Amino acid sequence: MRKFFVWMHRWVGLVLAGFLILEGLTGSVLAFRIPLERAINPQLFGDPLRGGRPLDLATLAERAEAQEPHARIDYFSVDHDQTYVRVSPRIDPATGGPWPLHFDRVFLDPYTGRELGVRRDGDIGEGPRNLLSFLYALHMNLAAGTAGYWVLGLVALAWTIDCFVSFYLTLPIVLRGFLRRWAPAWRIKVPARAVRVNFDLHRAGGLWFWPILFVFAWSSVMFNLEGAYVPVMRALGDYQDAESVMHRPGLHVNASPRLDWRAAQAIGDKALCAVAAAHGIKIIRPYGMAYIEAFGVYTYAVVSSLNVQGGDWGTSVWVDGDTGEIRDVSLPRGQHNGNTVDTWLRALHFADLHDSVVYRVFVFLLGFVVVTLSVTGIYLWLKKRRARRWSKVRAGECAPG
Repeated sequence: MRKFFVWMHRWVGLVLAGFLILEGLTGSVLAFRIPLERAINPQLFGDPLRGGRPLDLATLAERAEAQEPHARIDYFSVDHDQTYVRVSPRIDPATGGPWPLHFDRVFLDPYTGRELGVRRDGDIGEGPRNLLSFLYALHMNLAAGTAGYWVLGLVALAWTIDCFVSFYLTLPIVLRGFLRRWAPAWRIKVPARAVRVNFDLHRAGGLWFWPILFVFAWSSVMFNLEGAYVPVMRALGDYQDAESVMHRPGLHVNASPRLDWRAAQAIGDKALCAVAAAHGIKIIRPYGMAYIEAFGVYTYAVVSSLNVQGGDWGTSVWVDGDTGEIRDVSLPRGQHNGNTVDTWLRALHFADLHDSVVYRVFVFLLGFVVVTLSVTGIYLWLKKRRARRWSKVRAGECAPG
């Protein structure tokens, strides 16, 4: 069995190596995505020192719609210096088709509602303003859309399984004196020959970073291969997946809601205040809104004391676009234990634990750990392959005849 797992680890590792090198390098950069965006594209950010108090969410939505009348807001979120708006084209009544938009993102000053710029996310042809969004697309789906998500989802699943295989292969074969026999697997012997140093780096690096490597592997399955992730989480505990929420009574396609952004904001704010009072939660600030046409609901989200990330959609409600009824309440922690795991996986993967710079640096360095493990694995395979070929040549030379 051990020989089988050695064979499996070798070939799965070789198949994954190129992907993991790409993911490690892009992930290191993306750990500081927002600060880098501010440095590369300062024109897309407002000045919080001169801005005063941010506008309310409904006003920002109205300003965006007024400045881009052919664009429909899908969702938007507000940071201290930027309002990030994802849009899609409205239908042109003259043609019955969508308006031809050259962008799918709009950026507003959160203090004035002034448009700061637009871009087509991930389109590297637009130059430096899309560099970080292109790297993000490369990291998440190889910049290849749905097919890329599937490929990286399968890579993530194989990586998750290989985490357990590689851990097993570090264990001593004989149980007697287990800890004494296992201890060398955690050490890097220096000075030593290059092969030995690379082997120790590969084995000891995998052991020391095993927990966080598993977190990144499994969270990648969560992002890209829901069909594998959801059944496992359901089996392990209380887990509410997106599919079950989508089939709730009252949800229906609605392209023209009776409520506008302001009415939905008022209802959502009141509902979340009631939720906060009932659960002892502190609401820190409004975070974002969306209208989901497929379900006929507005989403209203806030940053709360339950947040793990600096800002996300975790603390939110769904407001029926016609009746104002609350169709769903979502909390990032404590509501469903499986979804609490989701929250932590997302925060850890996106290098955002309450905006901790220390953790961002750790994730930045972790990307190079992933690259090192992949490169040392390739190096060891090449060395062993060369040694096997040399052995066959020598055996041929020494054969009688």
